[in-house]
Amino acid sequence: MPRPAARVLTLLELLQSGGTRTVAELAERLGVEGRTVRRYVGQLIDLDVPVESVRGRYGGYRLAPGYRLPPLMLSDDEALVVLLGLIAGRRTGLMTAGQTASETASAKIRRVLPKHVAGRLDTLLESLDFTDRPGEFEAPDAGVLLTVADAVRHHRPVSMRYTDGGGRRSERTLHAYGIVAHSGRWYVAGRDGRSGEDRTFRLDRITDARALPGSFEPPEGAGPAERVLTGFATAEYRHEVTLRVQGTQEQIRAHLPASVALLEELESEGEGGETGGWLRVRLRAERLDWLPPVLAALDRPFVIEGPDELRDLVGAFAERLASYARISRTA
Repeated sequence: MPRPAARVLTLLELLQSGGTRTVAELAERLGVEGRTVRRYVGQLIDLDVPVESVRGRYGGYRLAPGYRLPPLMLSDDEALVVLLGLIAGRRTGLMTAGQTASETASAKIRRVLPKHVAGRLDTLLESLDFTDRPGEFEAPDAGVLLTVADAVRHHRPVSMRYTDGGGRRSERTLHAYGIVAHSGRWYVAGRDGRSGEDRTFRLDRITDARALPGSFEPPEGAGPAERVLTGFATAEYRHEVTLRVQGTQEQIRAHLPASVALLEELESEGEGGETGGWLRVRLRAERLDWLPPVLAALDRPFVIEGPDELRDLVGAFAERLASYARISRTA
């Protein structure tokens, strides 16, 4: 059971989070009775912490406005969580361009960790590995990220300079709907003032972002994450593929996620006169050679509506599998 001193510190942390906390709420969080909460508040006041009593139906306790908080205090588990977040963010690419800030923050926390906690962290790091290699992704500039985030929150247009994948530079005005982290990269979804269409931009390719006067109303419907995934699935590629697959969305999404394919439910009869359970799958791809193994892994009836090149690849893939099966029977 926590000692009274630990509960007093926990009370201070709860009050530091802002707002007015009722006695009942504080008692529940601390696992004590209301009169004990009042005693702990008295101890904080004795330590010159300006705790105010708020009367009324929604009354309770709060810290006085303008009170300067003491230095940050973390429990052992909280320190481990913060360090792991910094390490994981850096290793998977989800960090701003200020890598030095991440490293110095980690170093500061590690310097004040008790020896046994630092040992636990080192043990974990020795057994931890990542599928994404460090330094594989470009990270956005911290200033750009914060400027765009502020524009999203206040629904303000943002002016930016953008460099596309081909190295072409342009100046754009964007109505940013939201920021999305996906597969080690940062993206912003919004309406591009130049084309008048919804677009997705990589934040690490944006420079000189600044908020503009005015405001806009964000659209209803799909959220930023869904818009980013839809943008990936509908991007311009060499091949447009259309399939009919008999199966559930969950079965198809296990192999063709939303960032790759769009799904549409069909009410008409499927191949062979079967009804129900068919979905149309649309996707775009620069190459088709990866699709036959994916369709085989689906293990569901499917019909290729186009292109013909995919039919030929699937046929050749099926023949190879059949030849491998014949070899295994005779071996």
